[in-house]
Amino acid sequence: MNILLSQYETPYNAIPFDNIRPADFMPALSEAIKTAQQRLSAIAADPAEASFANTIEALEESDEKINQVALIFYNLHSAETNDELQDIAENFSPLLTEFYSDLYLNGDLFERVKSVHLQRADLELNPEQLTLLEKTYKAFVRNGALLNDQDKKTLRVLDQQLSTVSLSFGDNVLEETNSFTLLIDNPEDLRGLPDNVVRAAAELAKERGHADKWVFTLDAPSYVPFMKFAEKRQLREEMLKAFHSVAYRRNNYDNQENVKSIARLRFQRAQLLGFESHAHFVLEDRMARNPSHVRTFLEDLFDRAKPTADREIRELEDLQFEMEGVRDLQRWDYSFYAEKLRKKRFNFDENTLRPFFEINNSVQGMFVVAERLYGLSFSKLDNVPVYHPDVNVYRVSDSSTDEFIGLLYTDFFPREGKRNGAWMTKFKSQFFRKGVDHRPHVSIVCNFTRPTSSKPALLSFDEVNTLFHEFGHALHGLLSRCRYRSLSGTNVHRDFVELPSQIMENWLTEKECLDMFAAHYESGERISSDLVEKIKQSATLHEGCATVRQISFGVLDLSWHTQDPDKVEDVGEFEQSVMEGMEVLPHVAMSNMSCRFSHIFRGGYSAGYYGYKWAEVLDADAFESFKDEGIFNRETAEQFREHVLSKGGSEEPMVLYERFRGKKPTYDALLKRAGFSH
Repeated sequence: MNILLSQYETPYNAIPFDNIRPADFMPALSEAIKTAQQRLSAIAADPAEASFANTIEALEESDEKINQVALIFYNLHSAETNDELQDIAENFSPLLTEFYSDLYLNGDLFERVKSVHLQRADLELNPEQLTLLEKTYKAFVRNGALLNDQDKKTLRVLDQQLSTVSLSFGDNVLEETNSFTLLIDNPEDLRGLPDNVVRAAAELAKERGHADKWVFTLDAPSYVPFMKFAEKRQLREEMLKAFHSVAYRRNNYDNQENVKSIARLRFQRAQLLGFESHAHFVLEDRMARNPSHVRTFLEDLFDRAKPTADREIRELEDLQFEMEGVRDLQRWDYSFYAEKLRKKRFNFDENTLRPFFEINNSVQGMFVVAERLYGLSFSKLDNVPVYHPDVNVYRVSDSSTDEFIGLLYTDFFPREGKRNGAWMTKFKSQFFRKGVDHRPHVSIVCNFTRPTSSKPALLSFDEVNTLFHEFGHALHGLLSRCRYRSLSGTNVHRDFVELPSQIMENWLTEKECLDMFAAHYESGERISSDLVEKIKQSATLHEGCATVRQISFGVLDLSWHTQDPDKVEDVGEFEQSVMEGMEVLPHVAMSNMSCRFSHIFRGGYSAGYYGYKWAEVLDADAFESFKDEGIFNRETAEQFREHVLSKGGSEEPMVLYERFRGKKPTYDALLKRAGFSH
C-alpha cells in the first residue's frame, strides 16, 4: 500500500514524512484519482433524485485523498524541494488539472448539482449548507459547465497550460534567488553591518567553501539587514539590482514570457466563460465584487497616503544631505537612510531590539497571547515525523480541558530548497464527518535570521511581526469548527483571509503584550517602557511609503488582469507605464516586479493583491473593539473566535464581520493608525 494512501501509524495521524519518498507521489495521485472517479461515476449514475446529501455532500467527500496527496506534495515543493520533486511537478500538476477539468465538465454531475440548486429555497438548509451548495454550483459554472463541447475542450487546454506555466514561473524565481551571492573578502566592505549579520555571513561563506570571507544572499535575513546597514553604497546598489532583477535577466530563468503567457491564458479563460477580464472573473467571487470597486478603493487610499510618502522621502533626502552633502536618494539608499532616521528620531534601531526577540522567546510569546485570548495550550512534540530537522511540531489543546485542537508545525530558517518569503499552509483540513471532528494540522513557514555558532536566532521587529502575522493565519486554521472541508479554516474570500493574520500584528505595539515575553536573551531584562513607546511611535514612521508601495503592487496586479495582455509587447515597458506616477523614488534600470511577483503569478492572489490593504481596513477597525474593552479581554476574543475564526468560509465574510463588530467597518481606525489625513 502506498504510504500516502495508507492509514498513518503516527501520533495524531500526522503525515509520516520520514517514510515518504518522491517516487510515492505519482502512484498515490493516480490511485487517488481512480478512487475519486469511481465515486463521481456513482454519484452521476445514482437513480435516486438528486439531493443535497447524495449529490452536494457526496461531491464534497469525493476528492479527499486527492486533496491530501496534493497538500503534502505542494507544501514540500515550496518548503523542501529538490530536482526530483520539480521534475515530478511537471507531470503531477497536469494530472491534477485534468481530473478537476473532468469533474467540472461532467454534464451528468452538473445536471444533478443544478437540480439541487434550483430547489434550494425549499430544502431548509442551514447557512453553511447553503454556502456549500452555492459554492459547488458556482465551481461548476466558473469551470465551464455551461460551455458547449468545443469550448469545453478549449478550456481544458487553457487550464493545462496555466498549470504548467505557473510552475515554471515559481521554479525560475527560486533558481534565480538561489543563484546570486555577494562574496566579500575585504573587511572594510562590512562597515555598518551588525555583528550578528557579519557572523552569519562568515558562517555561510565557510559552509560554501569560502573561508575567511563573507557571503550575502537574496534571502530576507541576509538581504534586508544588508540594505539597512551596509555603509558601502556601491554594494547596496549591487544587492538591490540583483534582487529587483530576479527572473528578469534574459537568461534561461527569465520569466517575461511566462508572465505574458499566464496573463494571456487567464484572459482567454475569463472571456471563454463570459467575463470581460480575469479580474472580473475573480472579483465576482470576492468581497470587492468588481474591478471598479477595487480601483476606487486603491485610488482613494493612494490620495491619502501619497502626501505622507512624499514628506517621508523629503525627510530622507534632508538626512542624506546632512550626512553626505548630496541629495541623490536612490532605491538602494531608502532602507539605509530610513534606519538612520529611526535612530536619529527615536534613538534606537533594529539592532537595539533584536536581543529582546530571541526566536524561542518570541514563539512562546505568541503562544501566551493565544492562551490569554483563546485559552489555548501549546506542547512541543518529539514523536511526530518532520520533513526537515529545522521543523518543530506542537500539540495545540484547550488549556482548561486538554481537548485536542490540532497540530502546529513551525519552519523558520532559509535553506536552498525553500522558496523565499513567509506563509501559512496546512497538511490536513478541519471538517466534521459522522459525528467526528477531524482536527487540522497547519504549518507556519518563514525565512528568519538564523542562529550562529555564538548567538541564538535574534529576530528583527519586522520578523517578529511576520511571525505573529503567520500565526494569525494558523489560528484561523486551528480554531475552525466547520462541517465541510472546503469551507473550513482559511478557505474564505481572498480579500478576507488577511484579517485574522493582520489583526495579530496589533498586539506587538502594545506594552501589555511585549511585557509578557520580550526579554533580553542574556540578562533576562524585560524590554523597557521607554523602548516599547519608541516601537509604538516608530511603527508608522514610513507608513506612507509602505502604503504607496503596496497600492502600486495592487494596481500592477489589476492592470495585468483587467485588459487584453496581447497588447503587451514588453513586460518592462508595460510595468513602467502602470507604475508611472506611483513611484516615490527613481526607477532602477533592469528592475522588474512582475517577473518575481509570485503572489499573483504563482500563488492565489491574482487580481487580489489589493486584499492586503482591504484587510487592513478590517483589522484596524476590529482591533478598536479589543482596545475598547482591553486587548486581552476574553469576551471580545471569544466573540472574534466565534464569529470569525471558527466560521471559515461558511457564510459571507461581511455577515461574519458585522456579527462580531456590530457594524460595518470604516476607514477611520486605519487612517488614525497610519497617521493619514481624513
